[in-house]
Amino acid sequence: MDQQQLSKDILKLVGGEENIDQVTHCMTRLRFNLNDNDKADKKTLQNTPGVMGVMINGGQFQVIIGNEVPKVYNALVGNMSKSPDAGTSSGTTVTKEKKNPLSALFDFISGVFTPILPAITGAGMIKGIVALLVTFGWMSETSSAYQILSAIGDGAFYFLPIILAISTARKLGSNMYIGAAIGGAILHPTLTALLASGESVTFAGLPVIAATYASSVIPILIAVWLASYVEKAVDKVTHASLKLIVVPTVTILVIVPLTLIAVGPLGVIIGDSLTGAFSWLFDNAGLFAGLIVGGTFSLLIITGMHYALVPIMIGSVAALGYDYLIPMMMVANFAQAGSALGVALKTKNKQTKSLAFSTSITGFMGITEPAMYGVNMKYKKPFIAALLGAGIGGAFMSYFNTKAYVIGGLAGLPGIPMVIGDTFIYAIMGLVIGTAAAAILTYILGFEEAVPAQAPVAAQTESNASQSAVTAQAAPTNETSTAPSTTTVEEEAKVEDQEVYSPITGEVKPLSAVNDPAFSEEIMGQGFAIQPSEGRVVSPINGTVFSLSKSGHAIGLVSDSGAEMLIHIGIDTVKLKGQFFSPKVQAGARVSVGDLLMEFDREEIEKAGYETITPVIVTNMHQYGAIQSAGKTNVRETELIYTAKAL
Repeated sequence: MDQQQLSKDILKLVGGEENIDQVTHCMTRLRFNLNDNDKADKKTLQNTPGVMGVMINGGQFQVIIGNEVPKVYNALVGNMSKSPDAGTSSGTTVTKEKKNPLSALFDFISGVFTPILPAITGAGMIKGIVALLVTFGWMSETSSAYQILSAIGDGAFYFLPIILAISTARKLGSNMYIGAAIGGAILHPTLTALLASGESVTFAGLPVIAATYASSVIPILIAVWLASYVEKAVDKVTHASLKLIVVPTVTILVIVPLTLIAVGPLGVIIGDSLTGAFSWLFDNAGLFAGLIVGGTFSLLIITGMHYALVPIMIGSVAALGYDYLIPMMMVANFAQAGSALGVALKTKNKQTKSLAFSTSITGFMGITEPAMYGVNMKYKKPFIAALLGAGIGGAFMSYFNTKAYVIGGLAGLPGIPMVIGDTFIYAIMGLVIGTAAAAILTYILGFEEAVPAQAPVAAQTESNASQSAVTAQAAPTNETSTAPSTTTVEEEAKVEDQEVYSPITGEVKPLSAVNDPAFSEEIMGQGFAIQPSEGRVVSPINGTVFSLSKSGHAIGLVSDSGAEMLIHIGIDTVKLKGQFFSPKVQAGARVSVGDLLMEFDREEIEKAGYETITPVIVTNMHQYGAIQSAGKTNVRETELIYTAKAL
């Protein structure tokens, strides 16, 4: 993957930098807060190489990348002139898209919890490792090593209000360090001891209700949300010379007592109620709780609603010492991986088999978007099988009251330490059952793989996107000089791997860099493009010239291995009607690698206002499983640029 080029494509297709209010990333997705979602070209993005899918959840415009998302994010940020979370800096007034309250809530929760997941994950994994060491008798609970490692694992959770305060303030655009000061105040040892003493506590004549704020979630979210309004209100009425002193002082002095008197206890009540509701469901509904929650968890992930459950998971572990929802998330992920595995076992298509196997592996590691969006949802029935498999596995888990005892790690194989405890064996059995059920159901239900029909390359010589989409299935037009009948291609003839050598000296670019959807969306085929530095085109294969457009801008070839190829010089250059092009061969001519096919005046074409980027593509991709790049960024004539792998 060319992360730099992909990041530039994404930046352009989301509406440009001026349309980005904020961008973050999670394990697999770029998460944009756009000023106007309608300005983003969702369709083109969905077909951009390197992009597995595009969706809008909770008001966020999400671009699914996969494991390479950190690199793409870094490249994206490097291409932006402003901080990715600094808001709009164009100097113009932007009317932001209004969100409904539910979407705004999900956007807020995901924006707060996504940045802190590494801290929670790392600390949770350490807690899981400690539990594993103790379970197998490799560490004593009385040892100093145990005490130190436990403190390391507990630290992020005990001081979670401070971490959340920083992330919440950042999301709300208020001062992160004022938020941290509020979190630190409610966790101060003196205050904690006072509230735990059982004595009556008052402040300014008002009662302070005893509550424990360590590891709490909802109280600090509400407190910092209110603090953002107080901070902005005080800032408006304070002279610039006094802002540094007055704004933080008043904000902290108002919010901390308010939190202790009203906000904190209210937040604790809300958190305990949510935790209690799910505990009651799993304690009393038995296998039906797991059947429903496990079977629908993937739908929650698709809509982004699973982020709303993160505070509940954290609250459950903090208050009860365990959580029921984490095992449901794990079995849903394993079921998605199982369905992708079922696709891999069922399909006869080598490309689909390879994709399904690889995405199932990442799914088992807890990263399910590639399997879910790239395979299961694409073929529909495997996704249904995944939901059913997760429901079956979830029902088994809930029947045996399976729990997670720590939070951390991906909800896959790396997250197994989360379920180490009294119900560990049932957790493993439930994951196996969910995986097997999804894979078997996928195999039984089957799925349909559409095999796109491809016309001979002779028909595909017009660069206009709409005309290309039509002529992809058409007979040769009057623009094309066809070869003698002896050169007609047998569409279903057996093909072999085809090495494609560069026909032009220049810079190799992905097709996504071509400013024409017919190529950038791979409507006409797959391959690469070359930005020429010279005005010569030579043959990239041994074979026959199948077609040559009258305008000279497009050349069709058929290789001895059966690959149908198109070399399309420039974008919309058909409009030049042959000007600046000088063909050196005719249709039907036999050519070898390096034989001169065309000369063109690159500078004059560009002066006339046309791009000279040249796609070099294989058009009968239904007979080839994949395009394997040679990894070159700059090439000279006859250097290998890619290999088309035959099915």
